[in-house]
Amino acid sequence: MGSFSPLTWRNRAVPYSVSIIFFLCFFSDSSTAQTSPVFACDVTGNPSLAAYGFCNTVLKIEYRVADLVARLTLQEKIGFLVSKANGVTRLGIPTYEWWSEALHGVSYVGPGTHFSGQVPGATSFPQVILTAASFNVSLFQAIGKVVSTEARAMYNVGLAGLTYWSPNVNIFRDPRWGRGQETPGEDPLLSSKYASGYVKGLQETDGGDANRLKVAACCKHYTAYDVDNWKGVERYNFNAVVNQQDMDDTYQPPFKSCVIDGNVASVMCSYNQVNGKPTCADPDLLSGVIRGEWKLNGYIVSDCDSVDVLYKNQHYTKTPAEAAAISINAGLDLNCGSFLGQHTEEAVKAGLVKEAAIDKAISNNFLTLMRLGFFDGDPKKQMYGGLGPKDVCTPANQELAAEAARQGIVLLKNNGCLPLSPKSIKTLAVIGPNANVTKTMIGNYEGTPCKYTTPLQGLAATVSTTYLPACSNVACAVADIASATKLAATADATVLVIGADQSIEAESRDRVDLNLPGKQQDLVTQVAKAAKGPVFLVIMSGGGFDITFAKNEAKIAGILWVGYPGEAGGLAIADVIFGRYNPSGRLPMTWYPQSYVEKVPMTNMNMRPDKSNGYPGRTYRFYTGETVYAFGDGLSYTKFSHSLIKAPKLVSLRLEENHVCRSSECQSLDAIGPHCENADSGNGSAFEVEVKVQNGGEREGIHTVFLFTTPPDVHGSPRKHLLGFEKIRLGKMEEAVVRFKVEICKDLSVVDEIGKRKIALGKHLLHVGDLKHSLSIRI
Repeated sequence: MGSFSPLTWRNRAVPYSVSIIFFLCFFSDSSTAQTSPVFACDVTGNPSLAAYGFCNTVLKIEYRVADLVARLTLQEKIGFLVSKANGVTRLGIPTYEWWSEALHGVSYVGPGTHFSGQVPGATSFPQVILTAASFNVSLFQAIGKVVSTEARAMYNVGLAGLTYWSPNVNIFRDPRWGRGQETPGEDPLLSSKYASGYVKGLQETDGGDANRLKVAACCKHYTAYDVDNWKGVERYNFNAVVNQQDMDDTYQPPFKSCVIDGNVASVMCSYNQVNGKPTCADPDLLSGVIRGEWKLNGYIVSDCDSVDVLYKNQHYTKTPAEAAAISINAGLDLNCGSFLGQHTEEAVKAGLVKEAAIDKAISNNFLTLMRLGFFDGDPKKQMYGGLGPKDVCTPANQELAAEAARQGIVLLKNNGCLPLSPKSIKTLAVIGPNANVTKTMIGNYEGTPCKYTTPLQGLAATVSTTYLPACSNVACAVADIASATKLAATADATVLVIGADQSIEAESRDRVDLNLPGKQQDLVTQVAKAAKGPVFLVIMSGGGFDITFAKNEAKIAGILWVGYPGEAGGLAIADVIFGRYNPSGRLPMTWYPQSYVEKVPMTNMNMRPDKSNGYPGRTYRFYTGETVYAFGDGLSYTKFSHSLIKAPKLVSLRLEENHVCRSSECQSLDAIGPHCENADSGNGSAFEVEVKVQNGGEREGIHTVFLFTTPPDVHGSPRKHLLGFEKIRLGKMEEAVVRFKVEICKDLSVVDEIGKRKIALGKHLLHVGDLKHSLSIRI
């Protein structure tokens, strides 16, 4: 491959939010697009429909659903078990497409959503992993609210549905996972807070009625799903062997929070098996946990073709009819795909599944559509009927996308050269395969964005820049190092924008190592050696890399991780580099050295270390080895300090007279029972931790205050566990008090070997930054 000529960008009269609009692909011709929404019970167009109970909006939803189901033939019922639900013309019910996506903006993935000349794009927020790095629950909810508004606006002009199979709340257990970018990271608490926050933003209506939905969200992929395609092990065949302790302690909490705290309308079961059973055919996981224990108010949907996969790929049943029956009987309500439409009637005739089970499944589906107003007649006359193209890509929505990227960007290294002063930089070299990318910035499950601001455009809006990609793509098989070093040798400062894209990490694509792709490391090293001024590394990726070499290289003055920062990524990157925004993001996942993946097979689902075979454990909660960067790492341009104001040193649990632990030595107690209400901490079963936070620097900053605990070493407890986090803004030399409410039996308990919550007796260590406080729990 030949050398790349540098392109010079002068500091012309470029607007602050310089951008290029791309509508090159993925939208349908406006002449063929629908202009009205799909809905049932069009009483105005067909007055005879008013006689049907299911069209009577005065009646209770449950009665309306029962009335509808009673009017359907078996064949019609089966038509409502699949994602392209057949309409019933005689009842005024149109065909409805269930499959739409809204991971970080309305997406064109899934047949339910389209872009057109009428709505050529939607706001594209940062990929989830970067938004999670903001540790800002109000931001999670605000993004969800904007996405649902744009979705409703598109629905009203016939371009979108009402049911969105987002968010992805799987735990980012292994850095090689190609879909880690879609998740909120490795911590169960953060993932749970993200899950419920984003779901609330998507679903909650302005009227505040919990039984009404703005759009219907779906938490996926249930459960213990985080292997796509690693060294020939594919998600379609993978059996995740998970012990009960890890299941309840790590894999299940985000889904539980989705259902209980977020009141999510749907949960999607995954492709993989868990302990030998396909998740979409496991009655314990579906009927038992989601609907039984957690009381899901909504429907359970399969990942696309999961039922087909458990029959054809996993050979879990002998016939297609058995696969249909076992899934419906387990509690599956909707099949993404057509499998249940093709094989359920045969299953009924063979006596494998009762029609009553089908009634139950479609009732859950209809209940969701009723809550969305699908059976309430013309949407234009309903709560969100006034929304339309004018409400998509508004300036406020696009500014929120930029703000989300700013809040998520993590400053990993700074030797004092950042922020850069535009006045002192006459020439800035911008080098690297991700320096001028557009689509790379929005990750996967994307839609057409309103517009793009690339890193190069963002930087060039502030200072004169000279650009060289140096590699034709992120694979970087050939690098024009000679031109890159020559450019860096003449510039006042150099920004290298490197990392990954969907060719490196994606759905169906796991990584096999943690090294920078191709010649990227060599490019960085050589540029750093040759550079006249400071060199700043900007890493665009979902997962982490082993960048120990850059961390330790003195000539690399700063390192930023920017995830996949969304449509306004370049603007946010420039705002951080030039100090218009003080970085506050923190890593939502551990960055490991390459030696980690050489020792640990991706298929080992165990979270806890095993000394007998040298297994080091996973995530910051259990991992015992060296890290490149740790969960929660992130720097600011100012200095924050913490001091403890209030926290108990002793918590006494008052046991009943006949409790076994009164007469024998106990390491732990069940985290349920009268002693949980009768704890003596000065505040009953809960107490407050108060921390004073001071900004000791010369500039305003935003700071995430983490409260961690290290419990006693019983039941394979975590080495460290996040109890809470709060994000605060402080002016220079300003201070504030942050309060955490700690519920003793909920927050200070651990999960034991059989999945039960236990309160560990003995010394617990609370951490806030460098601050440590000992707390004893005794009886």
